Amino acid sequence: MGDAAGIGPEVVVKSVASVAVRAVCRPLIVGDARVLRSTARSLGIEPPEPSEVADLGNVPAVFDVGIDAPETGRASAEYIEKAVELWKAGLVNAIATAPISKAAIHLGGYNYPGHTEFLAHLTGTERFRMSFFANKLRVVLLSTHVSLREAIDLVTKGRMIDLIGFANCEIGKLIGKKPRIAVAGLNPHASEGGMFGHEEEREIVPAIETCRARGIDVSGPFSPDTIFLRAFRGEFDVVVACYHDQATIPVKCLSFGASVNVTLGLPLIRTSVDHGTAFDIAGMGVADPSSMTAAIKLAAELVGVRKIDELC
Repeated sequence: MGDAAGIGPEVVVKSVASVAVRAVCRPLIVGDARVLRSTARSLGIEPPEPSEVADLGNVPAVFDVGIDAPETGRASAEYIEKAVELWKAGLVNAIATAPISKAAIHLGGYNYPGHTEFLAHLTGTERFRMSFFANKLRVVLLSTHVSLREAIDLVTKGRMIDLIGFANCEIGKLIGKKPRIAVAGLNPHASEGGMFGHEEEREIVPAIETCRARGIDVSGPFSPDTIFLRAFRGEFDVVVACYHDQATIPVKCLSFGASVNVTLGLPLIRTSVDHGTAFDIAGMGVADPSSMTAAIKLAAELVGVRKIDELC
């Protein structure tokens, strides 16, 4: 359900009530049944059936909407724990998460940067990566929430080899085939033969050559201002991006509201919305559920994809 003080409950009840979601899965909402019922009624939507809610009943009867608070932060973290518990028991096939507040879960006593790191801890996962699925465009990130200066320093041959191999394995599992991987250059025009930087020549190209020698279908580096559109049009299955905004700007420009955050490397399928708690519009009934709906539908789709373990 995400943070009760944000738009999580709203986008969840809107999505679960939709024909699009009901057609592909049997949803179970992990959250607070009272909050979900109240939210649904305020929107004129039929509340979810009791059998469709794993009710933790952990949100105070009175709480402030639109602000970070330890009570709602702790509750949202407990939903994540419960979802993993249900997966471990074989009662759910995948998890689609509504937005949480990093500040609120910290106030609630949980010291994790967000969903991804928390889920990795709960599942004993050491290697994991953030990726985004936006229709035919899939992007895997070399670095995430670091400064641009630090992100540039992280573009090394060793880290690039590791990520390309990881993407080959994990994306291959999710799409059911050996992926065609494109690598975005770091510099404008992928440095134009060394005119605008040397990271491509010194770090990225040797990494690509090493991976190709290992049988991975990878090519590049390509000019970052065109490669994402080429992949979106179906020329490649996944793009390796050198830093956070290099990945998220094209994803959100091409498919905002319909893109999905997918955590690679976890033993379970986990998808998430591509937006935050939106405290500024929480409780107003105007939140767009498109990304939540897309996350649930993609989770259901990925459950049915054949795994290709030999790629790993």
